[in-house]
Parts: sequence; structure tokens; C-alpha cells
Amino acid sequence: MFLACCVFLCPCFFKKRRESAHKVIAKEPNSMDSVSSLEVSSGPEKIPASPHRAPPSPHRVPPSPHRVPPSPRFSMSPKLSRLGSVHLSLNQIAKATRNFSQSQEVGEGGFGTVYKARLDDGQVVSIKRAKKEYFENLQTEFSSEVELLAKIDHRNLVKLLGYVEEGNERLIITEYVANGTLREHLDCQHGKILEFNQRLEIAIDVAHALTYLHLYAEKQIIHRDVKSSNILLTESMRAKVADFGFARLGPMDSDRTHISTKVKGTVGYLDPEYMKTYQLTPKSDVYSFGILLIEILTGRRPVELKRSVEERVTLRWAFKKLNEGRVVEIVDPLMEENIDAEVLMKIIDLAIQCAAPVRVDRPEMKWVGEQLWTIRADYLRSVKRGQ
Repeated sequence: MFLACCVFLCPCFFKKRRESAHKVIAKEPNSMDSVSSLEVSSGPEKIPASPHRAPPSPHRVPPSPHRVPPSPRFSMSPKLSRLGSVHLSLNQIAKATRNFSQSQEVGEGGFGTVYKARLDDGQVVSIKRAKKEYFENLQTEFSSEVELLAKIDHRNLVKLLGYVEEGNERLIITEYVANGTLREHLDCQHGKILEFNQRLEIAIDVAHALTYLHLYAEKQIIHRDVKSSNILLTESMRAKVADFGFARLGPMDSDRTHISTKVKGTVGYLDPEYMKTYQLTPKSDVYSFGILLIEILTGRRPVELKRSVEERVTLRWAFKKLNEGRVVEIVDPLMEENIDAEVLMKIIDLAIQCAAPVRVDRPEMKWVGEQLWTIRADYLRSVKRGQ
């Protein structure tokens, strides 16, 4: 009887096993529905030997079957879970920032206040805390910023490490860039005057970052708030573009424009066509970069309210000096260097092309970066001649 039972039951058992296996196989292709894959570069981006080399294209990383689900106390985007860099609760962030103490504040961006935070493992990060008064409108912008930063992997762009979405708090965790902002260095707040070559390298770094956003990111990204206080400097004086609170995914077709209902950005850097038409294109970033390039060279802010009317708008003042053939007077007087006049002419000319009133007259960021490489080579040759 025992043998008879075995003969009878075994076929049923194996049938169920086969049905179970078919169910698992049938379910496998749809497993991506619950866990999104993250698109990142395969490793740290190498410094290109030539400005004509495009950054490596991101590739798809398959989802890990060992992914640990996030704590219910805070929300971690599935796209970010693959980074696995920083997973924090609101309580942990409050502790790391000393309950968002003023002493831990390192800056203010369009998104909100930025804090320096030291984690239990000794790692230092930046915490960007959304402004409370904008909370009702932040859901879209918060998600937008997180998604943008998660897909970006470039050495001249600040890296996203994680985020927290809990109650009325929206926080973004990014790498900490220790050497302050470009504006602080132009104001000599760190004790050293930026040399001309350092300024050129910073301009090239920013041009690379914007070129990546416009051409090589998964989808075209328009930063919308390019300015000196959003350029962070490392200890080796390399630039990283920060604060994507105003960033917007742009159209893949560069001839199309994005039409918004309100202008966002910083006075002095804003594209005049964008302010007039509400139409946003990558050329809006090009305009801001032109203003930034003049700021890097002159040390002046785009608008200097304490100066006379003739010198108040730095772009107009620089253009007037250029037309009068007094280009040497444009250079930041803090730089005690003899810079070749032809090199200065090329930089000012490039900046004015970028800041053209009509966007069709402005070049693409990729071309701007290439021109800056050429100008830097000319500068280094002029230094050798003078030795």
C-alpha cells in the first residue's frame, strides 16, 4: 500500500513543482515594475585629454536581488537605492546637523538652506533642506531635483548621495565640497587671490558640466541658475556645479523650447529672452555662463549697486571698455599678473558672444568649452614667451 501511494502521489507533486516554476519564470520579466533600474556611469569619469572627447555614455545597471528595502521612517527613491551611499532618517539628519543649527549652515540656494553634517561613520556630507514657505509647491520640484541628480554622474557636478521625504521635510543629501564657493574666492574670503590660470580652469570645468547637462545626460537638462555662488571649489581648486533646485528637463529637440508660467533664476544672470517670452532653452544657460565668465575675469558681480550708473551693470561696463580698446582695465585688479592683451580680448569676446541679447546669436556650450581650451593654450604659450 505504501508503494501504491507513492506511485499515485509523485506525479501530482512534480506537477505542482512544474506549475510553481512556470509561475516564477512568468513573473520574472515583470520584476522591474517594483524596482527601477538606475542609470549611472561605470565609475569616476576620467579627465578628457581633449575637449573634443565626449563624456562616456551612462549604461544600465541591473537591479540587485539583495536590495534592502528602505526604512519606513523615510522615503528612498528606487532610482537612488542603487547608489547605496547614504541612508538616513530625519532623526539621524537632525543629530548630524545639530538640529539644523545655524552654526552648521554653509549656504543658501534656490532649493533652501544647505548644512554641513558629520555622520556617525565620520563621513561629511551636505544636507539641503527645502524652504518651508515653498512646501506646497515643492512636491514636483523635489522629485524633479532628485531624479535629475540621480541620473547625473560627472566630475564637475555635485553628486547626490540620498534623500529624505518625511512629514513636512524634504531633504537632499549630497557630497560635501570643502573649499567654498567661487564667489567667496573672488571676494578673497579664503585668504588667497585666484590666479588667472585657476580662473580659466574653473571656467573650463563649468563649461564641461553644462555641456554634459545639455548634450550627454540621459535627457537634456537646463540648469537655469548658473551663478558664482552655485560653483563649489574642491581643495585642488576644481569646480563642481551645484544647486539643481531650478533645473528642468529640457526638450530632446534643441529647436523646441520649454514654456514655463514664471521665470526662475537670479537677477543679473537671467537670459533677457527667457524673461520676455518665458521660453527656456539651453541657450539660457549659455547666457548665464557668459555673465559668469565676465565675473570670473573682472571679479565684479553682474550688478554692482554701489557703483556709478555707468559701471553698475558689469556686462555693459566691460563691453564699453572693450570698444574703447581698454581691455586691460577690465581685469580684476587683485590679480597682479601681466596677461597678454590678445588672450584677454579673446575671453571678453567669447563672454559677450555667450551673453548676446538674442539667443540665436549665442554659441553652444560644447563650442564654448573648446574655445576656452584654445584660449588657455594661448595663455600658457604667452607665459612661456615672457619667461
